[in-house]
Amino acid sequence: MAKLELGIRGMTCASCVGRVERALRKVPGVTGAQVNLATEKATVSFEDKPEAISTVEAVRKTGYEPVLERVEIPVLGMTCGACVSRVERAIDKSPGVVEASVNLTTQKAFVTFIPGSGSVAEIQQAIRKAGYEPQEPGARPDQSAADDEGMELRRNVIFAAIFTVPLVIIGMGKMLPGLDSFFGALLHHRGWMAIEWLLATPVLFYAGARFFRSGFAELRHANPGMNSLVMIGSSAAYFYSVFALAAPGIFPAGTAESYFEAAGVIVTLILLGRYFEHVAKGRTSEAIKKLLQLQAKTARVIRGGQTLELPVDSVVIDDRVLTRPGERIAVDGVVEEGESYVDESMISGEPVPVAKGKGSEVVGGTINKNGALTFRVTRIGGETVLSRIISMVEAAQAEKPPIQELADKVAGVFVPVVILIALLTFGIWYGFGPEPALSFAFVTAVSVLLIACPCAMGLATPTAIMVGTGKGAEMGVLFRKGAALETLARTEIVVLDKTGTLTRGRPELTDFVVVNGMDESAVLRWVAAVEAQSEHPIAEAIVAGAKSQALELPTVSRFQAEPGYGIEAEVEGRTLNVGADRYMQQLGIDLSLVEDQAVALATQAKSPLYAAVDGQLAAVIAVADPLKEGSSEAISALKQMGLRVAMLTGDNRATAEAIARQVGIEQVLAEVLPDQKAAEIKRLQQRGLRTAFVGDGINDAPALAQADVGIAIGTGTDVAIEAGDIVLMRGDLRGILEAIALSRRTRKTIIGNFIWAYGYNVALIPVAAGLLYPFTGFLLNPMLAAGAMSLSSLFVLTNSLRLRGFEPAAAFGGNQRAK
Repeated sequence: MAKLELGIRGMTCASCVGRVERALRKVPGVTGAQVNLATEKATVSFEDKPEAISTVEAVRKTGYEPVLERVEIPVLGMTCGACVSRVERAIDKSPGVVEASVNLTTQKAFVTFIPGSGSVAEIQQAIRKAGYEPQEPGARPDQSAADDEGMELRRNVIFAAIFTVPLVIIGMGKMLPGLDSFFGALLHHRGWMAIEWLLATPVLFYAGARFFRSGFAELRHANPGMNSLVMIGSSAAYFYSVFALAAPGIFPAGTAESYFEAAGVIVTLILLGRYFEHVAKGRTSEAIKKLLQLQAKTARVIRGGQTLELPVDSVVIDDRVLTRPGERIAVDGVVEEGESYVDESMISGEPVPVAKGKGSEVVGGTINKNGALTFRVTRIGGETVLSRIISMVEAAQAEKPPIQELADKVAGVFVPVVILIALLTFGIWYGFGPEPALSFAFVTAVSVLLIACPCAMGLATPTAIMVGTGKGAEMGVLFRKGAALETLARTEIVVLDKTGTLTRGRPELTDFVVVNGMDESAVLRWVAAVEAQSEHPIAEAIVAGAKSQALELPTVSRFQAEPGYGIEAEVEGRTLNVGADRYMQQLGIDLSLVEDQAVALATQAKSPLYAAVDGQLAAVIAVADPLKEGSSEAISALKQMGLRVAMLTGDNRATAEAIARQVGIEQVLAEVLPDQKAAEIKRLQQRGLRTAFVGDGINDAPALAQADVGIAIGTGTDVAIEAGDIVLMRGDLRGILEAIALSRRTRKTIIGNFIWAYGYNVALIPVAAGLLYPFTGFLLNPMLAAGAMSLSSLFVLTNSLRLRGFEPAAAFGGNQRAK
């Protein structure tokens, strides 16, 4: 009997314990479950192997949170999609593992497991048994190690080329008409074969040693992969030739031929391909490198009246940091002294510097432009905005969209199938082919092995996701999940929250119209003075409107509020009444003069108020939550992209429909409570619509989570990073257009990669097997097969790298930023 221990958060009473125990006992294979409220742990017994995934899901469905640990383990030695599938299968079999995702491009395994029931050491051992080498978890890829790998590949390519060039000259030269007699005069045929053997041996067993080390490990664990194919193919060519040289009598007449040059060229070409792949892979992760370079190394900290230059790791919360003009801001904080403009393009994608003064938030990694700033530190280390962005982009690059999961499954069975096809090819040619049948059988089998390496399949998605998410980060569009890149591209309807998303999220004074010959500035001064006594958002908007005109507010000598109606006050000897229409009617003040104006304001989603001075109507005041700049253009552009657009808000229907008319939205879901928003999204999904929901953060979290893609609107450092699948770093709806354009381009790139990778294999395996020979006399040389395989991977990499030059169409304001 096997047992599994699982920590559980959120239990508060015996009823909780009973609910969890009942849920756990329903899990298939469970023979018993005991939950301890004091230790917050469940002990679950199984008939056979513990089912970690089912156990965790059972706890979640009861409304409690299982305690899990997530680690990131670098893995060395993976070269293709089959390797990825193999490592994932090995990790999944490790005790306590709930989820495993392996990324070929980053060479990392992301594993979620149950602490206590599983361990990092056991996961590492499982990886090692699969034939790969795990590194210490959590470590960032060592750039020097990557550089060493690149240098070693480069040295091996050069070494192999030095031997392979004369090897090819000899191997090809002695068969070419005109040159055969020249070579024959210098040395007899078997003498040249001996020289070829001397040249090919160091290429295979020194320059190509990596293929043999990894290939043997793969075969030892019954998990053949790309290295196995290269090892088998090149060894077959080499040892066939060795036997042809040493004991030609054992071969049928005419088949004791030398293929040393094929063995040498195979290894050299694949090494060259690996080197180019290494260079190209380095470019795919350039966005992360750029973000890491933005992190400041030192900070100028003011302590005890002294200014000290300290490493940024030594800075603590509440330290005061001085940043001079032109310097990079070290960590996040709030300005206490000074004024300046700060270049925040690294977090928002906007090139225009932002004004900073006392009370403004500053973000580590941004650049102070023209003034000195002293700020108090509020976030350090992994809590800074830049660190969270880096973590988020890395997590997105690690996650697999559905299309990649399918690709990895295919790649996992592809290599064994290829070996089987190679054996069948050999058998058919040897049994039914023309003479010399053994040579034909050998050449075709080796060609099949070499041309079918599934490298391109394994690189097709992760490289595009890496470049796409990195490009998004540069533009201020942060993809928290790699799958969101693919899903957003297929979205059919975009649902937008109103307040804080379409609108600015705070009331502003939009209209102040005086009547009966009153002086506008005087009335505004008096009204603002009265409203300054209130903390209502509408009152704050009126006060802000007066201050924006540099008006000084007089003293209020008497103040009386009537809740739900309005305010009466005395200012500079005048009696002021400010309130809604019902308040004016209660006071007996005639509003017929401004009735049409009030109706017009209401249809524009503006809330009309009235001010009376000494019992006489003095002004109509309108306060509204105005549209964000670019909202109308963004909605228009979304429609041009073929998307349906709807608005979802808790506001009253009249206001919601007025806003919708202004921006051109036809479908309005109004008066929806926050907890009902997710249900409205689900209703759209049940109608078969792939839905993206756009909200301004935490209050919209249920709807953001329910949608196929949740897009959180963030402004500056107030980013609800945990709320959505995608975060727009600036509070501008036009960022949605960039996100959709990028996701569509990335998906198109992924599909293009797959068409090439799979099409290449489907088309060329039959050619390698000799299908064209009966009709055209063409037989693919193993050397060409090796070259074609390397070119396939390079095509996929370079196609993905084209995303680095992506510039989205602005689709508004006539500013064409796309190419």
